[in-house]
Amino acid sequence: MRRHFLFLWIIAGALLLFCGCGPGSGKSPEKSGGDEMKIAFIYVGPVGDAGWTTAHDEARKKLEREVPGIKTSIIENVPEGADAGRVMSQYARNGYRMIFATSFGYMDPVLATAKDFPNVVFEHCGGYKTDKNVGTYFGRMYQARYLSGLVAGKMTKTGKIGYVAAHPIPEVIRGIDAFAIGVREANPKAAVHVVWTHSWYDPAKEREAAESLLDLSADVIAQHQDTAAPQQAAEKRGCYSIGYNTDMSSFAPRAHLTAPVFNWEKFYIPDVISVKEGKWVPQNYWKGLKEGVVDLAPFGPMVPDDVKKLVSEKRKLIESGEWDVFWGPVKDQSGALKFKEGEKMTDDQMLKLNWFVEGVSGEIPR
Repeated sequence: MRRHFLFLWIIAGALLLFCGCGPGSGKSPEKSGGDEMKIAFIYVGPVGDAGWTTAHDEARKKLEREVPGIKTSIIENVPEGADAGRVMSQYARNGYRMIFATSFGYMDPVLATAKDFPNVVFEHCGGYKTDKNVGTYFGRMYQARYLSGLVAGKMTKTGKIGYVAAHPIPEVIRGIDAFAIGVREANPKAAVHVVWTHSWYDPAKEREAAESLLDLSADVIAQHQDTAAPQQAAEKRGCYSIGYNTDMSSFAPRAHLTAPVFNWEKFYIPDVISVKEGKWVPQNYWKGLKEGVVDLAPFGPMVPDDVKKLVSEKRKLIESGEWDVFWGPVKDQSGALKFKEGEKMTDDQMLKLNWFVEGVSGEIPR
């Protein structure tokens, strides 16, 4: 049934593209005219998810408001894989000068499509492969994850913190590890328990995963998922939650402690301007708290001042460049020392991280 539903979505998306009436601001895709620069955004989920896709789309709207002479178009619910390549090709054929592919699973289709359209700039979110006309971008979300871990570690009473995780890729594993480092710094006896959904966007699965963690006496639920379902499950049980992507406090006001959030406009606006000015070059963009591309949502009223003060102090330390989350000593899940005192994990090592740190309970599917 799920495969049948997905097939219908793919067919519907293709028809919308070729009929020139896809979802988004304006028609999608249409041939460009005059000096207007047309930019396409490819979304893996719906703009109404209140999470990952919403964060990108809010930034897109700011881009349109603040950069003159551009017009953006979106298409939602594009599956990761070959169909994404066909969608991007159609945009490129119809005169779009830039294409932002906003999910990790679009990486290889982006690389393949870009070779056929050397005059189009492609940007891939979360990937690690570049080309002459392909750049990648992400935020150092692990920094904000660490700060939210401090909050969770201070607020737990049971010492058990649940983490609803999407796919076992380095991006997600890195976030879990950074969160756990923060948790253990605030509460050395606490542990982070991980459950995988193998989905970016599936409210029912996310809620079920959170409930299974709550059944194990977890009293704080964190997530790497696109909806507020885990937080709502926590609120229903009278527990706390840590959100992701956007400020989701309105969905679970009695549970929501804070959330690591993205401000994608910090990348989109200067990147588009660089293309308009003929200064664009491919890069692996990876900025963090200091640049404002990642941040923390406002604290819930239940977070005490001493916890806020701790977070503020650690945030300033990270922003100063005097310390970062994955600087030694860092131990793995078994307690073995991976990075000794004074040793720094490199960006390449962080981008390929595929093991859990001490304090994480759960396995990484291989």
